[in-house]
Amino acid sequence: MDKTNLSDLQRLDLCKKYFYGGFALLPFLWAVNAVWFFTDAFVKAEYPQQREVKKYVIYSSVGALVWTVVLITWTVIYQQNRAAWGEVGDQLSFVIPRGIP
Repeated sequence: MDKTNLSDLQRLDLCKKYFYGGFALLPFLWAVNAVWFFTDAFVKAEYPQQREVKKYVIYSSVGALVWTVVLITWTVIYQQNRAAWGEVGDQLSFVIPRGIP
């Protein structure tokens, strides 16, 4: 999508949609929102909706960062403890590794 043809109000609306879409367990939208609207929020000359766009960009950045930390933490904990968790660890896995843990 080319956002250069959008008005400032339409950009704000799109930024808002991406932000709220992140709450639907799609944190990748927050990362996209933060990167895609960064220049509109912090680099571009001031315009009436910029303050609100900046707010959504900051919140999206924080949300994406929190999700990234949670995902990495869960991955590390799972990888270190899967064998110790026994059957529960195997049930959580899509692919059960063969061999001695």
